Amino acid sequence: MSEQQIPPVDPAPEVFVDVATEPVLSRGERLRVWARSLLSTKLEKSDRRIRLVAIGFGLVYCVIAGKLIWLGFKPNSPSMRATAAAASAAARPDLLDRNGEVLATDVRVMSVFAEPRRIIDKDEATELLTAVLPDLDARELREKLGSRKGFVWVKREVSPKQQQEVYRLGLPGVGFWPENKRVYPNGPLAAHVLGFTNVDNQGIAGIEKYIDGQGLADLHGAGFDLSAENLKPIKLSLDVKATFALRDELAKGMEHFRAKAAAAAILDVNTGEVVALASLPDYDPNNPADALKPDHINRMNVGVFEMGSTFKALTIAMALDANKVNLNSQIDARNALRSGRFRIHDYHARNRALTVPEVFTYSSNIGTARMALMVGVEGHKAFLRKMGQLDRMRTELPESAEPIVPKNWGELNTMTIAFGHGLAVAPLQAMMAVGALSNGGYLIKPTFLKRSEEDAKRNAPHVVRPETSEELRYIMRLNAEVGSARKVDIPGYFVGGKTGTAEKVINGRYSKNKLFTTFMALVPADKPRYLFATVMDEPQAAPETHGYATAAYNAGVVTGKIIERAGPILGLEPRFKTPELPFPLLARMGYSRANQPATKTADNH
Repeated sequence: MSEQQIPPVDPAPEVFVDVATEPVLSRGERLRVWARSLLSTKLEKSDRRIRLVAIGFGLVYCVIAGKLIWLGFKPNSPSMRATAAAASAAARPDLLDRNGEVLATDVRVMSVFAEPRRIIDKDEATELLTAVLPDLDARELREKLGSRKGFVWVKREVSPKQQQEVYRLGLPGVGFWPENKRVYPNGPLAAHVLGFTNVDNQGIAGIEKYIDGQGLADLHGAGFDLSAENLKPIKLSLDVKATFALRDELAKGMEHFRAKAAAAAILDVNTGEVVALASLPDYDPNNPADALKPDHINRMNVGVFEMGSTFKALTIAMALDANKVNLNSQIDARNALRSGRFRIHDYHARNRALTVPEVFTYSSNIGTARMALMVGVEGHKAFLRKMGQLDRMRTELPESAEPIVPKNWGELNTMTIAFGHGLAVAPLQAMMAVGALSNGGYLIKPTFLKRSEEDAKRNAPHVVRPETSEELRYIMRLNAEVGSARKVDIPGYFVGGKTGTAEKVINGRYSKNKLFTTFMALVPADKPRYLFATVMDEPQAAPETHGYATAAYNAGVVTGKIIERAGPILGLEPRFKTPELPFPLLARMGYSRANQPATKTADNH
């Protein structure tokens, strides 16, 4: 075998590496390689790593800075503007008195709002805002700022000083929005008529609420951008100067006679316009929280009371208009009037037959009750309903009260209601009826808006004959000359009037020492223009009243002073010469003043 030739072995083949066929690393493997390279601590790679980190931080800060600058100069977004506009107080028309004096108007104020999404540090913002606006509740504010809402109120209607203090805080996401604030420049004057608004400038009571009900709220709700400049002012029937005089004298009288409350009004009997009204205690509509107190109601329009002997004017007019009596008729008032176990007597009994004018001037309960019985229960009810005394009286003021009417109305009710007991109405409602008996027989619903006599009488029902109206004015004037209304016989004004004293019902029984007194005065009685009325709740005797607390001694005295002060303001010129023929219809009927009472009556009923 040694010499046997061994076959030659082939040499190893050459290895060729094709780059194109080299396997490609996956994305994950490449990321791992890149991370190992980045995290490498080799010195030759440190500069690259530092530059990369610096560039990254620079970009982040540039983005933040740019965003802050953009937010700072960017105007409010349309959605935020719409939200703020919808939430802000809308404009209202000015309220003017009958002579153009401003009673209520809007002023522009600033309110503070916040956009919680833009506030960086909620706690810091809460702390800073409560420091400059200390009346804010910190917990409530923190909840607002921590919400995800785009718009929240921080504080409405801030003062200029507070606005500057908030501005200096420089808080991102906190700004100011202009709003309308209702202002009443005369304070409590005519507060019960004007009413007030809430923080959103929406009417809550009085004429302010009436305006919203007439379409103003609908216009705002529909998105109309109204301003005070494009809203026509509303002219009321009130005379601000006469109202001031009335309220001033009423406040003095209320204090002097230590009354629990008092109210007064002046009604134009030919137009139905209420030219002055006050009810005390009242409130300042610039601070409407006081209006919620129970004793701050409008006693002329909302309170209902037994009106006492002032109702005798309605009863006598009813009997005269029904031709049951005339001014010469004799009414038996010799003895008390019985109805079952009840007895009706006179405060100052004459114990004799009385003429119709004497029934009025002596304020005879017996004579008035007998005249009501002549008409009958159903006729009495129908007359009072026709005179608007049995239904709720509606005016522009949303606040009103339903009369308190007997459920089972019998003869006894007719007798007592005849002289003002057993039926409770609003004093302004009773004024409406007496005004109709004074102006020739037109029942004109009272209004707090200015209007003409022609407009007032266009739809006013004619409730009594003109002759009846003149007869009633005659006996009202007679009562001021020789009867219980002598306290208001102001020289030169030819006043006619009637007192009314009602015992208040306490725990279901009439109280002898808690009275509600009323006085109505017609000026002038021959050509009537204004009806003055004053009511006092629980007045007390004064040193000069000799222990009496009845109407003539308190409500009558106050009414006389109101006439003296407000008369010249309303254009009532004194006439110091008695009119030659003040009641022409009665003169043609042949009625003589010789039929009137010859002696003066007591003036304390």
